[in-house]
Amino acid sequence: MSTLSEPRRPRLLAHNRRLRHLKGLSLRNLVLGPETDDGMAGVRPSPSTDNASCDRDIAASSIISSNAAAWSHRGSNGKHRTSSLGSSSATRSRQLDALVNSSLADVFFSLHAAPAADPDPDPIYVSELIPRSANFNFQFFNLADCEASISRRSLVTVRIWARSPTQSRWLFVLDQTVDLRRLNLIGTLVDRRFPPNALVFHLDDGIYSLDFASTAAEPRQVPPTTTSSYNALIKLANLQNAIQDALGWQRSLAMQIDALLAKSPPCAAELAQEHVGLANSYVAAQGRANAAAQRRRDELSASMRARRTAMARDREAQAQAEQDMAASRIQVDARRQLLDKTQQEIHGQRRRICADLSDMFPITPVPDAPPLSFRICNLPLPNSCYDAATARLINEDVLSAALGLVALVVRHLQFYLSYPLPYPIDAFGSRSFARDYISHLPDSSPASRTKPHASKPSPRRDFPLFLPRGGSTVGQWRFEYAWFLLNKDIEALCASQALRVVDIRHSLPNLKYLLYVGSAGAAEVPQRKRGGVKGLWAMQPLNSCASSSTCADGERNHEAPVKLPFADSDVRLCLRTRGLREDVAR
Repeated sequence: MSTLSEPRRPRLLAHNRRLRHLKGLSLRNLVLGPETDDGMAGVRPSPSTDNASCDRDIAASSIISSNAAAWSHRGSNGKHRTSSLGSSSATRSRQLDALVNSSLADVFFSLHAAPAADPDPDPIYVSELIPRSANFNFQFFNLADCEASISRRSLVTVRIWARSPTQSRWLFVLDQTVDLRRLNLIGTLVDRRFPPNALVFHLDDGIYSLDFASTAAEPRQVPPTTTSSYNALIKLANLQNAIQDALGWQRSLAMQIDALLAKSPPCAAELAQEHVGLANSYVAAQGRANAAAQRRRDELSASMRARRTAMARDREAQAQAEQDMAASRIQVDARRQLLDKTQQEIHGQRRRICADLSDMFPITPVPDAPPLSFRICNLPLPNSCYDAATARLINEDVLSAALGLVALVVRHLQFYLSYPLPYPIDAFGSRSFARDYISHLPDSSPASRTKPHASKPSPRRDFPLFLPRGGSTVGQWRFEYAWFLLNKDIEALCASQALRVVDIRHSLPNLKYLLYVGSAGAAEVPQRKRGGVKGLWAMQPLNSCASSSTCADGERNHEAPVKLPFADSDVRLCLRTRGLREDVAR
């Protein structure tokens, strides 16, 4: 099925087509004619007469016909074949390149006014050069800005120049004079089999060619409309001619005036007066420029003085800062030493505190029990597993008391190690709680719905570290979750000391590991600093109990039974003791 567009009627009438309506040109099926010598290539018949025009058309048609005959002879000679099976790939490649190069060329065209008195007139337009192609679509152009004698012509001469890739000289391919009024509208370039060296013209209202019949539709029968009369058109043409004559007279008068002015000598007085006025204007402009330069100089001088003052002030400040830095370096070194000493003391105090906690809350293995079974203060605590078998061995009250002791140790360790717990602990002995402020827990209490931003924490976020009475499933779950939160706190404390926990369910093993690593060290554990009421220091016996240092073999000295320092004395103490009175007097 053909894809040609539906026939339509051109917008421009045939006798109204002019060179100003031409917008572009295309060339299809380029065929290079037989080569001629350089002398014959430059010879063109004179277009002064009709016979010369006919001779030029005959020469152009002869080139086209000869090329067409050559192509037809090449196509008809189908029986003569050459076999390239025996040739090498390089030979076949050269033959293919030669075949391709024979059908491609570098082409440009030029437009000339026709008819012209000069046999070799200057071109109106010269196109760009399109390399190595057989079908050419040149860039569009606009000839409406040319002179009226050119833009109103209906005849134009098209000259095609080509250069084969295998040759270095240009060939004159086509010289054809075209009457734009005899072009046929073809509408589109699709599904068209163009003859060799076919020219396609692009006008304002469509695509035209001389090689195909017109596809314009029949004019529609429309009622006649009122247009300008013949007399009005004649008046308009006369007016346009008068305007052109006036413009010509204007140019002629301007040329005559210029010639007269060139012949007459200039007036010296007027010229000198003009020079004086010009010099005065230059002097005034230079005076203004000098004044502006002086103002700019004064501004720059003031700015430089201000900058010098600022630079001197900054130098003084810099010198003072350097002195302060030199004095501060000594203080920085001293403070760095003090910081190192303080860190060592903090580390020593943490070792002592961990050792004291290990003594106050001894974590020992359970005899005749599975591995990693420990007890705190002789209260056994399983590893996060309280089932029926464990319940027969460990009482609920014992389990709650052991968890309360662990919660107390963990709560104190967060302050001693300077690491806040992610899940706060409320240590109340066997009735301790663990709070979860991180997880998203829905609060269904009426108070929380009425006051969503209340400062009081929700009781649903408090999880008991003891088994509830009655064996409730929800209570059992909340107890197990509280135990899990306690284990997460122990894991966080171990992570703060760069300790890796293998299993967070081992509550007492992980806590004992943390206290053991916290109290370990090669240096001597510092003594506890005395504090409290100074009046009681004199009453304290010389053999008062103090935390002993950790020995190398891990053994610790047993202390005397804990008692009041004034239990064996008859001295009655009150707020007004001797020590206080001496302190006040001092």
